[in-house]
Amino acid sequence: LVQEEVSSVDLSKRPFTITYGGGEILADTLVIATGASARWLDIESEKRLRGHGVSACATCDGFFFSGKRVGVVGGGDTAMEDATHLTRFASEVLVIHRRDELRASKYMQDRARRNPKIKFVWDSVVDECLGDKSTGLTGVMIKNVKTEVVSKLDLDGLFIAIGHTPNTRFLNDQLPVDESGFINCEKGDVASCIPGVFVAGDVRDSRYRQAITAAGMGCMAALEAQEFLEMHPLK
Repeated sequence: LVQEEVSSVDLSKRPFTITYGGGEILADTLVIATGASARWLDIESEKRLRGHGVSACATCDGFFFSGKRVGVVGGGDTAMEDATHLTRFASEVLVIHRRDELRASKYMQDRARRNPKIKFVWDSVVDECLGDKSTGLTGVMIKNVKTEVVSKLDLDGLFIAIGHTPNTRFLNDQLPVDESGFINCEKGDVASCIPGVFVAGDVRDSRYRQAITAAGMGCMAALEAQEFLEMHPLK
């Protein structure tokens, strides 16, 4: 186990070269499972209250807000999915979106609009998260992007649902990615376009992003790597 951050890889030939802070590793095969990082609002108060009412994972933390009023930031499929999921627990879900229309697919929009627990706060962005670590989140200050009027929303929880950024920068464009940066593989497969390089987990999965699906892909990648080594041994 080498606990270092990989700075670059060379996938042009086998063995593959993996470069990190302490040196290099030559690998006969490689499984990329670097995950994806949630996008945040990047405001100081949000950082301070992460884990204390501010979250980027509705499926992980929704249960903690049973009977409470929560907000969801975003307007895409992820935000609609999170908002709908949170209605299982929360008494009310406010979707805060910077535009006056959603970017989500029509099905996801219709599903959210039909839910009586979901309400929409249009043309607004979160300026500040209120509360501290002892009290948890108590509310947010939002600004209307058209009128610039600032107002307060009382909330017990805030879920950021503005997408994820796959951790692929170290690959330096050696593998094809989609428009959001997720590594492209054939549907249901873990093999990349480079023989001997396999991909598992959230670094290639923009839809499910769950521990159980990532673990399943990890198992698939390990078995595929083992078979590849048996079929393509290095001299």
